[in-house]
Amino acid sequence: MLENGHVATRLPVQDMQRARAFYAEKLGLEPVEERPGGLLYRCASGEFALFESTGASSGTFTQMGWSVDDVVATVAELRNRGVVFEQVNVPGLTTVDDIAEVAGNYPSRGAGEKAAWFQDSEGNMLGIGQSIP
Repeated sequence: MLENGHVATRLPVQDMQRARAFYAEKLGLEPVEERPGGLLYRCASGEFALFESTGASSGTFTQMGWSVDDVVATVAELRNRGVVFEQVNVPGLTTVDDIAEVAGNYPSRGAGEKAAWFQDSEGNMLGIGQSIP
């Protein structure tokens, strides 16, 4: 049943104009559709929506992530646009130059993953990852 469904992420925002500006200016993304209280975005694979909410994310875990071909270049570009990356240093994981190596993460994709995390303007934790062959 669900295995044939399309997966889409929904992220809560408290200030839609602030969030729209963040996603455009910092991430280079423009919505493909707009409705009262919501914006829909599409990337190469998948989609996500921002929706107005009185609730807020804790920002303590990854809520959405992108897989990219070059995480170093992506992080550098986003850093140049003003994105501030999280420094995640927990047992087995150390961040160096805003990027951490996650050993054994999803073995079907490789030996691990290089990853980086940041919060959007609304406190949602977003991730970027690149498989390590």
